[in-house]
Amino acid sequence: MVVPESHNEPLLSSVSVGRGTSQQNPSLSQNLGNPTHLSSNGNISQVSTGLHEYSETDSLLPNELYSGSSLTRSTSAKDAAVSGAPAESVCSMMLQILVPFVLAGLGTVSAGILLNVVQSWDVFQDITELLILLPAVLGMKGNLEMTLASRLSTAVNAGKMESAREKWMFIVGNLALKQLQATVLGLLASLIAIVLGWMAEGKMPFDHVVLLCSTSVSTVFVASLLQGVIMVGVIIGSKRMGINPDNVATPMAASFGDLITLTLLAYFSQWFYSLIDLHPYVPYLVDMLFLCLIPLWVVISSKHPASHILLRTGWEPIITAMIISSIGGLILDKTESDPNLAGILVYAPVINGVGGNLVSIQSSRISTNLHLNYSPGEVPEDRRSCYNPCRTFLGSGANNRSAQILLLLVIPGQFIFLYALHLMKGGHTVPSPLLTVTFLCASLVQVFSLLCIADWVVHGLWRRCKDPDTYSIPYLTALGDLLGTALLALAFFVLWCIGDSGNL
Repeated sequence: MVVPESHNEPLLSSVSVGRGTSQQNPSLSQNLGNPTHLSSNGNISQVSTGLHEYSETDSLLPNELYSGSSLTRSTSAKDAAVSGAPAESVCSMMLQILVPFVLAGLGTVSAGILLNVVQSWDVFQDITELLILLPAVLGMKGNLEMTLASRLSTAVNAGKMESAREKWMFIVGNLALKQLQATVLGLLASLIAIVLGWMAEGKMPFDHVVLLCSTSVSTVFVASLLQGVIMVGVIIGSKRMGINPDNVATPMAASFGDLITLTLLAYFSQWFYSLIDLHPYVPYLVDMLFLCLIPLWVVISSKHPASHILLRTGWEPIITAMIISSIGGLILDKTESDPNLAGILVYAPVINGVGGNLVSIQSSRISTNLHLNYSPGEVPEDRRSCYNPCRTFLGSGANNRSAQILLLLVIPGQFIFLYALHLMKGGHTVPSPLLTVTFLCASLVQVFSLLCIADWVVHGLWRRCKDPDTYSIPYLTALGDLLGTALLALAFFVLWCIGDSGNL
């Protein structure tokens, strides 16, 4: 695919040089007289001053799109300022992270309360596969919103949204791509839930299949559209206010994402459930309507080079993440069906949401730092040897400080959310000390593990010339859902073994 840097410049030629040549001659770009571009397939292609050539496997936002300079490492404060990297103090970073973190946590608490209410509805009692579908849909929506937030944050920090025309082309292309992904993945999530439910129960009525498909596609389509527009406003607004979007965009995406998605899923499922006998054709019409819009989203998203690349390369991480989240949903379904472990549903969105919010902030920050200061395939010196978890938290770098801050937020944050959960439930029951301790331990282990995995995964993806903004967050949030659900189930099992009911 050919993307001109300027519409008024003539088409110029380019040459490709293999990986081995680039390793033998580090000054290749100077010898050729033009900047070079390292594609994700390992080849370096010469980029002329008036033209960029990209393959479908290139990073979403290659460094050539960030500035007019070649792919060289920027280490000085002056270069960082030019590249758009924000200079942050620990206090500023803490304040910027804290406010959206609390809002996001309260959103997940509200989602937990709502889930505890709707589980008694007829549709949830009759079609238990909705509990398998739920984590997959919530995780998928979170992945789409957070990857969009991370991509837009990187583009804003890199100065790629200064031009009004470029900004709106980038935004519209990514929103259309997200609607396409939401429609396709919504249908796929329902099919995975159907297969897992059939494997667990040994049967699956056809009307349940139709309802699951219609509910999933309708929920993710409407939620994706609403949250995408809100997300764009949050990122543009934060940039105008002088706030680093990396610190606020991803948790803000999650703060209202789970609640909106769960609300839509509950009401769509109940609505379709009421129409099964009276108007059985309605779910089919709804599915056809959303599926017929797919060609429109393809055409719109192909207009911008960044979203055009993702039409072919952006599916692997979100599909894999959805499968991982579905396994977590199966654990949740089996745990909730056990009367000895009842009550887990209200806590699941809280632990999963907080873990996903925190790790998405760290992933987005590391990704932006790599985009601004390193060429694809090049990583910091201390990340070239075997991975050491201590390096994630020990050090004076900005990413080390953010990892320390995010880990320190877990215990006080979860205390606040547990108390808010108690108040929203009417204050009738108080979590027992043992439940509080086991819940906090599970959350701390989850976030510690996710931050270590994020450090390893993001740098590993960049070393392989894959864009972390697209690949890392789906994997990390899905692992967060799986870890959180499994650790929470283990915590409730421990409480049951020692005879603690969880409430006072």
